[in-house]
Amino acid sequence: MEKTVYSYPLHPECPDLRRLADDPTEALLRAEADVVAAENAAERDRYLRLEAEEEAQQDGRGVTRRTFVAGAAATATALATAQFVTTSASFAATKTGTLIHVFLYGGLDGLSLVAPADDPVLRKARPDLLLGADSLALARGFTLTSAFTPLEKWLKAGQLGFVPGVSDERLSRSHFQAADTCNLGGLPGETGGRGWLDSLVDHLGKGTAFRSVGIGSTLPRSLVGTNGALSLNSVGSLRLNGDQKYRAATEKAIRGLFTGINHPVEEAVQDGLGALATAQQLAAQPYQAAEGVEYRGVGNSFKQLAQLIKGGANVRVATIGMGGYDTHENQGTREGGQLWRRLNELAGAMAAFFTDLGDQAADVTIMVSSEFGRRVASNSGGTDHGHGGVVTVLSGRRLAGSLLGAWPGLDDLDSGDVPEYNNMFDVYGSVAQGRFGLTNAEVDKIFPRMKYTPIKLYA
Repeated sequence: MEKTVYSYPLHPECPDLRRLADDPTEALLRAEADVVAAENAAERDRYLRLEAEEEAQQDGRGVTRRTFVAGAAATATALATAQFVTTSASFAATKTGTLIHVFLYGGLDGLSLVAPADDPVLRKARPDLLLGADSLALARGFTLTSAFTPLEKWLKAGQLGFVPGVSDERLSRSHFQAADTCNLGGLPGETGGRGWLDSLVDHLGKGTAFRSVGIGSTLPRSLVGTNGALSLNSVGSLRLNGDQKYRAATEKAIRGLFTGINHPVEEAVQDGLGALATAQQLAAQPYQAAEGVEYRGVGNSFKQLAQLIKGGANVRVATIGMGGYDTHENQGTREGGQLWRRLNELAGAMAAFFTDLGDQAADVTIMVSSEFGRRVASNSGGTDHGHGGVVTVLSGRRLAGSLLGAWPGLDDLDSGDVPEYNNMFDVYGSVAQGRFGLTNAEVDKIFPRMKYTPIKLYA
């Protein structure tokens, strides 16, 4: 069969490259894109012609089957093959809800968040850091700092709970090492440097380009891996760089160059362009939160997720980071204190977020954790690095109680620390399992070199 040779002008209506863009590199990119577009159009027309010939052959009106097959084989790169499949599949997400991991950097003193009321060990070891009389009652004799009063509505509804004594034997008292281990779901050598949330995404099926989102300027280690998570400070910040007047043309050029190339990079580029389009559509109008909702401080990070979730971006897993929890001195556990203010800001942000989501909050779970807890004894108004921290869960699903997991008490401390009564990764896995309906075997794969033991968290 004689091979057809095509000849395409560089840019028939605009031969002067300088008229395509001020920047020579961008001008060449667009010129090349126009050539590719012309080639694709010709291939598309050829494919349609061959399709018509096939229909004619089936009706006994034209070419032989052999002629059609030979012609179709020559169009292996035509747009009718992989061009539309990857893009449509990547956005054909099944709604399974959203898990948001809020990480408190610095090492939260869990006993300043929730603590057993009137405990003699605490009265002796930290008389200056006890929770105040205005604290909220929890199950099993525990109380909750009044800083979390903004979340009292969800506490009474059975949707706010706390897991005390959370740690892992692999955690040290080093901020860097402990935070790294928490985000990876184990030691770097055990995980290959892959984040536990990225491993979780493997079990959630196909999704949009927004299925993994880190709110911030850098991607947290928990989302590092193979699933292409996005990192952004705001929804509107996700855009092509460069002169505004050339962005649409640049996007068109990139889409044309990476369409129908039968290469894995095609899907990544199309997903990225889809994310750009969604973000710009959402950012086109100022975001209007629900009536009465005001986001402050870390709440602005929650605001970006509210905009994505309410906009239909189908976020599956997301992260938010918050610092300021390394309280070696002037800890201020009671109202007005330094730590109290940080916790109150967090609680206010979570309350604003769930209020803003309205009915959609039923499909969202927030898990709050830190790299480690702190020593039981106070250190002249502060606390040093320790173990046995607290994980907070706020969920659209009803929980099994306001105090979750095991708690044998403080009679037998671990070198001055709260012992590991609940393994950190069992807690992480149980939160994810309840949110997404995973099997024990699936959770096992998320955390290497450990046997997953579920903890009852949900009612």
